[in-house]
Amino acid sequence: MSAPTTARGIAAEVRSGARRAVDVVEEHLVRIEAHEGDVHAFNLVLADAARAQAAAIDEAVAAGRPPGPLAGVPVALKDNLCTRGIPTTCSSRILEGWKPPYDATVVQRLAAAGAVFVGKTNLDEFAMGSSTENSAFGPTANPHDLSRVPGGSSGGSAAAVAAGFAPLALGSDTGGSIRQPAALCGVVGAKPTYGLVSRYGLVAFASSLDQIGPFALDVADAALLLDVLAGPDRRDSTCLAETAPSASARLGEGVDGLRIGVVRELADAEGLSAEVRGRLTEAADALSAAGAKVAEVSIPAAVYGLSAYYLIAPAEASSNLARYDGVRYGLRAGRAAGTGDDPADVSAMYTQTRSAGFGAEVKRRIMLGTYALSAGYYDAYYGKAQQVRTLMVRDFEAAYRDFDVLLAPTAPGTAFELGAKTADPLTMYLNDVCTIPSNLVGHPAMSVPFGGGSDGLPLGVQVLAPALGEAVMFQVAAALEACAPPVPVSPMRGGSR
Repeated sequence: MSAPTTARGIAAEVRSGARRAVDVVEEHLVRIEAHEGDVHAFNLVLADAARAQAAAIDEAVAAGRPPGPLAGVPVALKDNLCTRGIPTTCSSRILEGWKPPYDATVVQRLAAAGAVFVGKTNLDEFAMGSSTENSAFGPTANPHDLSRVPGGSSGGSAAAVAAGFAPLALGSDTGGSIRQPAALCGVVGAKPTYGLVSRYGLVAFASSLDQIGPFALDVADAALLLDVLAGPDRRDSTCLAETAPSASARLGEGVDGLRIGVVRELADAEGLSAEVRGRLTEAADALSAAGAKVAEVSIPAAVYGLSAYYLIAPAEASSNLARYDGVRYGLRAGRAAGTGDDPADVSAMYTQTRSAGFGAEVKRRIMLGTYALSAGYYDAYYGKAQQVRTLMVRDFEAAYRDFDVLLAPTAPGTAFELGAKTADPLTMYLNDVCTIPSNLVGHPAMSVPFGGGSDGLPLGVQVLAPALGEAVMFQVAAALEACAPPVPVSPMRGGSR
């Protein structure tokens, strides 16, 4: 009998003593060593630290101390989550080599649950992108096809799970940055309700949109990881004070009698392939056959989601990234940094530091956001975008009066080729057309693998739920997973699903 590959199976065997955490970690480090050079899922592999963590877990098991619900499970961390004494770069030259003096709350909770950190994963710089090609340290490849992107911005985390480097990973989702790469890599990815998971220690992109969430090989593992992460945190003022129902609470209950709405505006969104539309129809039909009441629903304001997002998110990014000035931490331009002559004054130092430290996409969004917030344009652009956001909240609230969850595509198609969209930012932005609405309204949403395309690459279907509706969302996701067509598995992992 082969050893379990799910997080649940690994943790159960480590807790029982049937398997050692050090052996689990070594198996994953061997796979990383074999394939990381091709994939580049990581900015930093934490091999020695992982071995030490695993040894401590084995000691706890031997001593009869409870090792936690994720005992010995390897986890990959997106490199915008602060880890004490370990470089956290956001895949940007401006933070290259910076070592935070504290851990993010989610990192602390994972450690307390017995997880083992195998590395910090690559991402689009400051989480701005849909392909993980904007990283200052080079792109990540899709483990299913190394000529394709893994999606973004959390492409390194999605690729790490798809390649078998870790059964679990953390990402952040500002406009689809967990769900879109999950779909392209054939794994499960979930964005929780805004405020359900603490953002303390997440390097900010757009503070009213950012959320941390799980990647996993299956729905039950993603629910387990979210349950470990969720909960109040006094260090994050936007974190909800109440504890939400467990994401795992209703996994086996099926969908009989549930009301599921297929979002017309997202099903008909610009750029969707015929295969994506077909898989969405198959998913709706499968849920109907399982006993759900499925019907079409309209969210009229959703058609403006992309436009509103690309005003709100860059505006918040413009504010958040102003702190990278070369004074307090990170890169500082000058001869010592190898970025030219020493600046003549503070203004020149700011200019040289940011010119050298930020990549093209980050600069583009900072300029767009600064313009949207500037005098004379604030009301016309940023103000209008916030009004659209309010309309969208109202439209979703109306939909959830008639439906328990909603169904939509995740990404417009399967993974596209590396370099195919880098020259056209607007085409790249369209990759998030179906995922952005959930960030704007703060509701949970997740991508579930649902078969593949004619190119043999995975496709995903998105389940959306009202605020704090994670339990019913995962309930439907589990039913969807159970009736899904065969999902492609990357050659690095082998086997089938």
